[in-house]
Amino acid sequence: MNPVVLEDIMGLAAYERVRQQYRQKIIALKEKRRIPVGDKVSLVFENRETVIFQIQEMLRAERISDLERIREELATYNELIPSPGELSATLFVEIENQENLRQELLNFFGIDETVSFKIGDHSVPARFEEGRSREDKISAVQFVKFRFSPQAIQAFTNGARVELTIDHENYRSTACLKRESQESLAQDFAN
Repeated sequence: MNPVVLEDIMGLAAYERVRQQYRQKIIALKEKRRIPVGDKVSLVFENRETVIFQIQEMLRAERISDLERIREELATYNELIPSPGELSATLFVEIENQENLRQELLNFFGIDETVSFKIGDHSVPARFEEGRSREDKISAVQFVKFRFSPQAIQAFTNGARVELTIDHENYRSTACLKRESQESLAQDFAN
């Protein structure tokens, strides 16, 4: 997938005019690309469209119009775009009880070694962005990439059963991808 460049980004006033319609389009896209794995973890798979939306929203929220700051946002968010043979996701640990948030999050320590795709006989482990967890702290938002072999890509795109699994000592769950989600994610391998 091509990285997002400055020409892909609308100015604040232009974005404001199309924001509502554009936002609805991205929400519909993300519905297909959000995979809940159990009741406390979900992954939203990123592509070029979702990244452009995130950049536009960040520029809007922070009222950023300086070209250098926009370039910094582009560099940061382009890291979310999958490389060839990859899927890229934002993983959310969803804790409802805010009183025990820190302890609840610590229960997920080591999750970065337990997330994988299962496609037939193929297993594709997640690679988490470094620096999001330490022994005494873990972030509720993690950035994850999955690098697929050509054989796993072929199985994925040909409609084999695809499961997203978390096999952590404190949290075990598996989600079988719905057909519409699998088809949406499979498009990322073609770009």
